[in-house]
Amino acid sequence: MRWTVLTCVTLTIINFHCCTGDLKKADTNFKFPPCQSCKLLVSSFQAGLERTSRGKLEGGDADWEEKNKLSYASSEIRFVEILENICNEVEKGQNQCHSLAEENENYLEEYWKDMGSINDLQSWLCIEKLRVCCPTHHYGDKCLPCPGAPDKVCNNNGKCKGSGTRKGNGHCSCNIGYEGELCDRCAQSHYESYKDADKLLCSPCHHSCHEACTEAGPRGCLACRFGWTRDPEHGCLDINECQTLMHACSTSQFCVNNEGSYTCLACDKACARCDGDGPDMCLECAEGFILRNNVCEDANKQHNERTLNFTRYITYLGLCIATCIVFQRNTVVASLIGLAVAMYISVSEYMLSSGKTSGDFNIQSIFPI
Repeated sequence: MRWTVLTCVTLTIINFHCCTGDLKKADTNFKFPPCQSCKLLVSSFQAGLERTSRGKLEGGDADWEEKNKLSYASSEIRFVEILENICNEVEKGQNQCHSLAEENENYLEEYWKDMGSINDLQSWLCIEKLRVCCPTHHYGDKCLPCPGAPDKVCNNNGKCKGSGTRKGNGHCSCNIGYEGELCDRCAQSHYESYKDADKLLCSPCHHSCHEACTEAGPRGCLACRFGWTRDPEHGCLDINECQTLMHACSTSQFCVNNEGSYTCLACDKACARCDGDGPDMCLECAEGFILRNNVCEDANKQHNERTLNFTRYITYLGLCIATCIVFQRNTVVASLIGLAVAMYISVSEYMLSSGKTSGDFNIQSIFPI
């Protein structure tokens, strides 16, 4: 047994490490789109700049550079240190990042030598040199401007397909609730809640509306959905199918109205027909049950209660007779036993009448102090 447990634990640990290793391998081998991979490389290079920002020259070739009054900040040594660790902090797409760094080391070196005149490495490398990205709100091979660029791209109600990359067609992908080539109209089941020269705000119709509305709430519906009816004053009102449908549910079920629909739920097992949940909601008792105090009860319950009561009273009688027999021999002991029997009978009857269990018993509820 011990070896079985150890074996299972060992296999579990091995499987965990294997699965973890597979996930890490999948992350490092992941490939991003060209523009995003270039941005990842730039981000790693800038992290290297930050990491070496407080470095200094030490020995070797550094002595020559110090003699020539070259600072570490712009030294070849610092550049090499950055390249040696570039992409190492990247988890997802690390292999792609390393490959891109190797392929474009000449560009990174060119940037390093002319860093003072290049303001933005990402724009310089990804847009101008590698031509895999476009400026913000531009798309496609020619980096054309997106509709409405730069201030109202897709009327600020959608996104331009391919924005910032050399991909996409520049069409607007509208947010939920908007439609049109420029996302300048409210979509189906939405209405204009606000509009001016610069902004359009579309809000969803009330859930009782069928496809279209003019304002908020059920009064704004042009037509009502199934399960609702049109009222001239209040708009779309819920139909109570439980009242309007003759046979909404089967005889062994009762109907519950919902907004726009209804639900059929099973009657209590004591009911053959009912209009609600529970044995007190029966319209007709099921077989084996009888109506008693407006509640359908088990037909055998009354007989069982009579048998239980008879047995209980016989027990009480036996205790009383035993007490009387003892009383003839020892009045003190008989008195104590009689008191105990009386208390037992009182407690038993109280618990039975109140439906309490022994855990609920409190002597002060019967004999308050």
